[in-house]
Amino acid sequence: MPKELNVILTGATGMIGEGVLYHCLNNNDVKKVLVINRKPSGYKHSKLKEIIHEDFLDLIKITDHLEGYNSCFFCLGTTAVGKSEDEYRKFTYDLTLNFAKILANKNDQMTFCYVSGSGTNSNEKGNMWSRVKGKTENDLMKLDFKNVFCFRPAGILPFLPLKPTQTYYKTYRYTSWLFPAIKKLAPNYVNKLEDLSAVMIHVSQIGHDKNILEAKDINHIAQSIHLKYKE
Repeated sequence: MPKELNVILTGATGMIGEGVLYHCLNNNDVKKVLVINRKPSGYKHSKLKEIIHEDFLDLIKITDHLEGYNSCFFCLGTTAVGKSEDEYRKFTYDLTLNFAKILANKNDQMTFCYVSGSGTNSNEKGNMWSRVKGKTENDLMKLDFKNVFCFRPAGILPFLPLKPTQTYYKTYRYTSWLFPAIKKLAPNYVNKLEDLSAVMIHVSQIGHDKNILEAKDINHIAQSIHLKYKE
């Protein structure tokens, strides 16, 4: 039987994080969700607890709240546009590893799911963001978690209404009509947000033989999940 999940979630005010939160709240196998945000998510639910915390590089004040969870869905991220490599590294690598190290010390049976991105370079080469993301993935896998899964979605098709305050609002507002065509012509370059969310929950419950899940892997696992529930 799939195990019950107690989830810590970051980035719930962003497009991906909100979609994952929505699925967690509506999945019976997820028993409780702790959201750690810089600002309120706007969600209320009997199994939801929310902590507003500004500085993810300084977690001393909230460490006592991080015990008793077996999964983390780390959906917090920032764009590399307009940032130097040092600045991008600080808010990508440093921030993520600081959070993850504390969780690993408190929950060694935890599965850590990190939303990275298509094009991330595991050899830590290439352009700035792909190097930083690659190092982040590599060093997460060295921590004392039960499992670490790095998700590399490509284009993401949301299923919840985008908020004007979200980073990708303008992009998706004017380009969403392209996604059905892209999905048909190049299915490995588009992921539905509900599929990404479902796969994160699925691999946290039963594991997977790959630690790095590219867009095509996400779609393949999602299809197997959907077929299972149709049986």
